[in-house]
Amino acid sequence: MGRHVLVIPYPAQGHVSPLMKLAHRISDHGIKVTFVTTESIHARLMAAMPDKDEELSQMQLVSIPDPWVNKKDLVHVTNSILTVMPLHLKDLIEKVNQTNVDEQITYVVADTAIGWALEVAKKMGIEGSALWPAGPITLAMGLHIPKLIEAGIIDRNPIKSELIRLSKDIPAFSSTNLSWNSVDNPTVRQIAFEYAFRLSQTAKISNWLLCNSFYELDSSSCDLIPNVLTLGPLLASNRPGSSAGNLWPNDPTCISWLDKQPAGSVIYVAFGSTTFFKQQQFNELALGIELVGRPFLWVVPSVAEYPNEFTQRVSEYGKIVGWADQEKVLAHPSVACFFSHCGWNSTMESLCMGVPFLCWPHTVDQLDNRFFICDIWKVGLGLDPEENGLVSRHQIKTKIENLLSDDGIKENALRLKEMARRSVCQGGSSANNFKTFIEALQN
Repeated sequence: MGRHVLVIPYPAQGHVSPLMKLAHRISDHGIKVTFVTTESIHARLMAAMPDKDEELSQMQLVSIPDPWVNKKDLVHVTNSILTVMPLHLKDLIEKVNQTNVDEQITYVVADTAIGWALEVAKKMGIEGSALWPAGPITLAMGLHIPKLIEAGIIDRNPIKSELIRLSKDIPAFSSTNLSWNSVDNPTVRQIAFEYAFRLSQTAKISNWLLCNSFYELDSSSCDLIPNVLTLGPLLASNRPGSSAGNLWPNDPTCISWLDKQPAGSVIYVAFGSTTFFKQQQFNELALGIELVGRPFLWVVPSVAEYPNEFTQRVSEYGKIVGWADQEKVLAHPSVACFFSHCGWNSTMESLCMGVPFLCWPHTVDQLDNRFFICDIWKVGLGLDPEENGLVSRHQIKTKIENLLSDDGIKENALRLKEMARRSVCQGGSSANNFKTFIEALQN
């Protein structure tokens, strides 16, 4: 009987992308893969995909009904994903197994944010592993939550401000800095806490916790995670023409525009798919980029209102697009730095391309990532809101200029790029882990 792996991400851009990259890597080993998303995500994936024929060689993209009625109501969406989606997944697995007698689903890889998918599989006698789409430190902290609750340090909110030390090699952090406490909205905070709390349940039923990182980058955190397999960096760039799991079509003119810019001159600005700026802060951001006066490529996924005449004033040296092929952009020799929200996918991509960061994290694990980027790896500088709660245009200009003139940061970035490259080469830590994983799938 052929091996057949079902891969299912949490239905959001930052989750679909790493699971899609992993699915491609699995299918490259001749294993049949069925990639499952909800109908609305599936439609966007198909619309944004560059070359459908090449894409679907070993991989089948299928959908299950959207579990929610109102996508804007976060509590409803969360509850629907937890209660309605498992039923749809069970139906899909049964249907696939009835129609593919020789290629029944033999393994499930699920996003940790939907660990229930592994429970559904387990009840059907199918083994599985979970992919953690953020960094190892956040995973190590998440797995530590039951102990912190037991010790009376946290519940949904920190009960007392206390320094938490996961191990002697990891800097202590305050209980008030746990990822969900960065969220202002109490409902969203509650949801983020519950996701983090369920993590230890998912870990118990996973054969492995797969991580889009490489061991040498954060060995202290990896050593705290039972059954972890670091498989990263998971990149799409090793498969020409293939989709990175984007939910927006890439603007095809980015690379030809970058080709016309001097080497190491461009500021690449992108804050992921969900970062939202209030208008006053958006204006400061735009005017700060303008003050630097260097070529810039800025990804703005939604309709935005720019400061007066901004787009005309910067038209000679700036380019604003709806979505870009980020890996290709970061790998381009004209890019000097990455002005980023520090989401984990962005962090990994920039580390792999040796590009220094200007960090402006907004929520949950992005704050952990900024700490590592600036204080541990020393490959970037951070921005900090001023007394009025805003990051000013002047701070943006000054920090970009400081970053671009810091040779130490550039050297560290190139050192990590080389470390990432070695990890995926034959005999490297991630290459060895991937071999272990594929052999387990094939047996």
